[in-house]
Amino acid sequence: MKPASAAADAERLARWVREHGGAVRGFVFAALRDPHAVDDVVQETFYRAWSARARYRDDGRERSYLLRIADRLVCDRRRRRGREMPLDDADWSSIEPTTREGEPLEQVTTAEARCQLTEAMEQLSEPQRRTLLLRYFGDMEFHEIGEQLGAPLSTVLSHGRRGLLALKRLLMEKLA
Repeated sequence: MKPASAAADAERLARWVREHGGAVRGFVFAALRDPHAVDDVVQETFYRAWSARARYRDDGRERSYLLRIADRLVCDRRRRRGREMPLDDADWSSIEPTTREGEPLEQVTTAEARCQLTEAMEQLSEPQRRTLLLRYFGDMEFHEIGEQLGAPLSTVLSHGRRGLLALKRLLMEKLA
């Protein structure tokens, strides 16, 4: 590998970490709900992306590429662990990307909504939760999610729709 190429690869990896590290970390944390495993999986995600840099085809879908790697690692970790750990507000706040601090009332309202959403997400089936996380954290198209999960597009669309409807129902019950 030429030195200029190595420098370009290093810059690309650094840019990926800057631009997509928060989304990868958020996805992994939301999927595993294990604060001790998050850093390991995120680090392994970027390590594998770096290791496969010669095979990566730059098509503008970097986040999807990284989340595919992260999703595979999450699945492997779950198979080994076999259970989920609950996510509390303090842990969620530590990984949730924020852009600014709001007024105190806004912060309380946001924290409450986040807690309700987390509780609702925990009640979804595994395929529904995984589909929604890849769709909204990963900004992946449904056909890409189908490829990632090894499921037909119609199944992925069904998981997404049913998951959103279940979230709406669960959150409406909280408001009632």
